[in-house]
Amino acid sequence: MTTTPVLVLPDFSKTFVVETDASSVAIGAVLSQDGHPIAFFSKKMCNRMQNSSVYVREMFAITEAVKKWRQYLIGRHFHIFTDQKSLKSLLVQTIQTTEQQKWTSKLQGFSFDIFYKPGKTNLVADALSRKYTNLDQQALLLSVSSTIPAIIASLQQY
Repeated sequence: MTTTPVLVLPDFSKTFVVETDASSVAIGAVLSQDGHPIAFFSKKMCNRMQNSSVYVREMFAITEAVKKWRQYLIGRHFHIFTDQKSLKSLLVQTIQTTEQQKWTSKLQGFSFDIFYKPGKTNLVADALSRKYTNLDQQALLLSVSSTIPAIIASLQQY
């Protein structure tokens, strides 16, 4: 992306695209049409979810994104992109847990196809899912970057 993305209004005559990703601590998603973002979503996961498998976290990301943008997606066919290949056949797989059954039941009223998109090309959702990682490092960087100018200013007085 070489220009700043501008949110566009949805065009209900076009197909919606939902791109999702899950990191070790959060989920991220973008709702778009024709490559233009309509909305962004990011949410930190609870500790129990953070300790779940990658498959479960990615499935959670899809469910939460569809739930978040339900008003745009209900009654329309849309596309979901994820970097978890095994989720391409989500609705025809054997569901392992009651929690996964609950999530798939929430998706039953929607019409969508799931496509695999490698993580390295799923940049926006990936970045949103990593928003909550390395908070200690970010705080340290902020602390150092705000302290250094004060030190330089005090040294310039001599």
